[in-house]
Amino acid sequence: MTMQQPQFVNNEIYHASLRGVGDVQIFKDINDYYRGIFSVYEFDNTKLITIRERRKERLRLKEILDHSNRDKIPDTRDLLVEILAFCFMPNHIHLLLRQIKNRGITEFMRKVGLGYAGYFNAKYHRKGHLFQRFRAIHIAGTEQLKTVLTYIHANPISLIEPGWKENGIKNTDEVLKFLENYKWSSYQDCLGIKNFPSVTEREFMLEILGGAQGCKDFVENWVKYKGKIKQFPKIILD
Repeated sequence: MTMQQPQFVNNEIYHASLRGVGDVQIFKDINDYYRGIFSVYEFDNTKLITIRERRKERLRLKEILDHSNRDKIPDTRDLLVEILAFCFMPNHIHLLLRQIKNRGITEFMRKVGLGYAGYFNAKYHRKGHLFQRFRAIHIAGTEQLKTVLTYIHANPISLIEPGWKENGIKNTDEVLKFLENYKWSSYQDCLGIKNFPSVTEREFMLEILGGAQGCKDFVENWVKYKGKIKQFPKIILD
């Protein structure tokens, strides 16, 4: 049964996912992950851009600015959405988004899907669609928001404990350490560990969770005591 997309409303928050067709692997090496990160950042823009030209512009600005000011490269994007959280998995992407322009989520997901697919198909000499139609769920309240944020950051558990969603988490200490060191999500930045800080808007989420320590505590408690997705069947995207 096909999931019906919600009506996207400005200033509302949505959990969106983008999955490879037939669960094909969409990130095959570290460069693919970096390209994916760059894509969700740069394509969050009403302007027509190419990754190649944006990279040239950033390199030009870095040459102008001295080393101490390179973190202050001006952001010239006209945003479609605010990216509140993300997680990249080998065959899919999770995003927590707040729409700030009319049709912002639809346009953002279209640009990311087409842009990354163009890169991936050229690199791996393939043709055709790379992604299924994206799915999204409206976040209805604070408790759902906390649960979805935690689930997004907990998604990589399946890389070290396959079947955890059905059987629970066996080694919670190992899982928590793995999540804190997983590079391809916004969790490290939420904990105050600089990873991809320019990609996400974290102030709102951290305020709700009680800061970096509150975020860490929430994830730890969820992993230790609520590590079965079947407890939340209607408010998250798998």
